[in-house]
Amino acid sequence: MTDSPSESLQSRVEAVLDLIRPAVQEDGGDFELLEISEEGVVTIRFLGACIGCPSSEMTLRDGIARNLRSRVPEVTDVVASE
Repeated sequence: MTDSPSESLQSRVEAVLDLIRPAVQEDGGDFELLEISEEGVVTIRFLGACIGCPSSEMTLRDGIARNLRSRVPEVTDVVASE
């Protein structure tokens, strides 16, 4: 059985997130994947020390979004849910 395109996209996004996660966890934070829209928008939720941290926006933009967009071309944007 082959993965459907959406499952394949989700597994590729999760693989990239798993590469980034240890760096975020070193500072006591974490994040979870909430959704990938049909338009390629990835929504995550910050957890732990990331909640309310002033650096979470930089982590989202420079760490998570940059890595996802460069490694998974279908990703058009990455946003954080409150």
